[in-house]
Amino acid sequence: MALPALFDNLRLPVIGSPLFIISGPELVIAQCKAGIVGSFPALNARPSGVLDEWLARITEELAAHNRDNPDRPAAPFAVNQIVHRTNGRLEEDMQVCAKWQVPMVITSLGAREEIFEAVRGWGGITMHDVINNRFARKAIEKGADGLIPVAAGAGGHAGTQSPFALMQEIREWFDGPVALSGSIANGRSILAAQALGADFGYIGSAFIATEEANADQPYKDMIVGSGADDIVYSNLFTGVHGNYLRGSIENAGLNPDDLPESDPSKMNFGSGGNSKAKAWKDIWGSGQGVGAVKAVQSVADRVDQLEREYHEARAALAEAAARFST
Repeated sequence: MALPALFDNLRLPVIGSPLFIISGPELVIAQCKAGIVGSFPALNARPSGVLDEWLARITEELAAHNRDNPDRPAAPFAVNQIVHRTNGRLEEDMQVCAKWQVPMVITSLGAREEIFEAVRGWGGITMHDVINNRFARKAIEKGADGLIPVAAGAGGHAGTQSPFALMQEIREWFDGPVALSGSIANGRSILAAQALGADFGYIGSAFIATEEANADQPYKDMIVGSGADDIVYSNLFTGVHGNYLRGSIENAGLNPDDLPESDPSKMNFGSGGNSKAKAWKDIWGSGQGVGAVKAVQSVADRVDQLEREYHEARAALAEAAARFST
């Protein structure tokens, strides 16, 4: 199945994942100008009226960029909607997205037909994030256009399945757009995601350590200084299992090796669930791929690096394939 024309202007097959608190207009605009999909959670715009201001700014700045750079237009942007009963802003935020005809909506924690229909009604597409094949089927049955399989090792709310297993099962029946999430932080892993059958790599943690990200400097520095061993998987902080930086848990006075289980019925994405430490303000999310992040950079420099690594990996793969074909 051919990808929607929405993705024609991408420089790299990458979607920047929506980062709670961290993704704002500066990060999204920089990502789109650099040639990858930029996204942000609607809930980052606070109070709710700020969402209209953000969408106006993003739309207008990207349009100006396209006028000035017809040979290198910006990639599209996306808004993430938390489709869960705890999100009392959903209906209002969807109306604002309709006003600005947001080109892409990423839905999380619930698949609802009326949301998918609304986005399709204004000409946009929806990508729904899932942690297993069963949820993937439900999302497509309810009308999602594409899927974001969130595999083991992804930052924030992550699944536990291997990307090999998850992509295998999904591609047995679904040929639409797929963005794979889970420890993707360099060009080689973008190519690996495609080799598994995904159309895009879904990258979050690597963009926390950028100049445009709305993250405190200690957070950015901890991303740079951490590796896979520094990631802790717990449901304590929001009621949903996710991956977090060990150092931030320790800084909150908790033992990352002895965290209690949270009550999922008290799911709360802003206040820290059953813990006094607040996710994502005090407890910092991160995926296992952070070992690839060696410095805080501008978004433009990070995407340049990803592009170099991606093409180097493609060349190396072609060389290896040639060796085995003789």
